[in-house]
Formats: sequence, C-alpha cells, structure tokens
Amino acid sequence: AQVVVARAFLRHAHCDPGAAGNSQAAMQNDEGRIVDLYLPRKCSATNRLIPAKEHGAVQLNVGMVDEAGRYTGEFFTFALAGFIRQRGESDSCLNRLLHEKGLLTFSK
Repeated sequence: AQVVVARAFLRHAHCDPGAAGNSQAAMQNDEGRIVDLYLPRKCSATNRLIPAKEHGAVQLNVGMVDEAGRYTGEFFTFALAGFIRQRGESDSCLNRLLHEKGLLTFSK
C-alpha cells in the first residue's frame, strides 16, 4: 500500500454533481484519491472492528523469505483483537489464518 501525503480537502456529496445518490463525505486530495485520517482495523480472526482505544489488540506482519532465508520484501498483515487474546485463543486463530494463507502446514 502506498502512503499518499498531499493537501486534502473535504468534498461533500451536495457539492459534487456526480455524487447525487452518495450521502457519504470523503477526504480526497487534489488527485481524487481518498486520504482519510483514521482507517479502522478489523480483527483477522473474527472480522470485528478494532476500536481506536483498544490497547489489547496487536498487529503482526509475517514476512516471506526465500530458500536462503532472506527477506523478500513481501509480508502478510494480521490483526488480533484484545478479546481474542484475553480468551487465550490467539495462538489457534493465528495458526488457522496462517494455514488459510498457505504459510503453515500441519503435516509431519
């Protein structure tokens, strides 16, 4: 994902003739790209939104390596909510997510 730093302006639906049915206002820069100040995270295990003030949540970046063990620059991001961690299910949820991405196998 590319981070866009530019001068942003608020574009309302009533000011934009092309957005007649759109009731949502969005922050857009001069190039028309959406640059919101806060994008909420979702728990990778449960798809629930993680509130901004939840301090028990973690976000993990799992990096890909080549055959020699060198980092390739690719990674997968996983976010786990605090209530999953509090219940002690973060290990099994992370194992399931890694297995779904093909990064972990359970065969011996």
